[in-house]
Amino acid sequence: MAMPFYVSPEQMMKDRAEYARKGIARGRALVAMEYDDGVVFVSENPSRSLYKTSEIYDRIAFAAVGKYNEFEALRVSGIRLADAKGYQYGREDVTVKSLANAYSQALGAIFMGEGKPFEVEMLIAEVSGEDGAELYHILYDGSIVDEHRYVAIGGESEELARALESRYRDGSSLDDAVRLAVSVLGPDREIAPGDLEVSGLSRERERRKFFRLDDQDIARIHSEGA
Repeated sequence: MAMPFYVSPEQMMKDRAEYARKGIARGRALVAMEYDDGVVFVSENPSRSLYKTSEIYDRIAFAAVGKYNEFEALRVSGIRLADAKGYQYGREDVTVKSLANAYSQALGAIFMGEGKPFEVEMLIAEVSGEDGAELYHILYDGSIVDEHRYVAIGGESEELARALESRYRDGSSLDDAVRLAVSVLGPDREIAPGDLEVSGLSRERERRKFFRLDDQDIARIHSEGA
């Protein structure tokens, strides 16, 4: 009888983590940062229909990098969970922290399961009150990091975070935040406005805080900063 091939639990977790990280690193990075009126997400994304960012609920937004079909399934699940909780209790009872915990449990279970781990990295953000903002970074293994001011995810995220550390300023306008993010994403090249996806959450908006800039808005911001 053939003996089963033994792999230690530590080695198995290491291999699964390496597999997930390599898949995520193949995708283009995404930068998120707080500005004077909320949170903005900026990423390089030539697609006109496959978005990396979207609205989850009134004050909550979702951003992800990695395999699109995997984070799209997570996005839809988050919307359903938020809708069900808002319907059963109240819209104010839907919080980013509870959603982040749900995503963490789901990704952690997948990572520890028998199938392959998800090749995704996510951000969940919420704005509330006059200046409040919460930003949670959720990794492929379910780990959660409570981020402040700015964060970069995906390929080359460490280099992007170092660039943001030296150039980020509190209280920046939306335009300045977008220009900083674009310059960090393409330090030695120019990214066409049509290849950028820019969205976020604005406290100035009515009940639904999510917004998405079109190509004209992005081109205007770029030209005014030139």
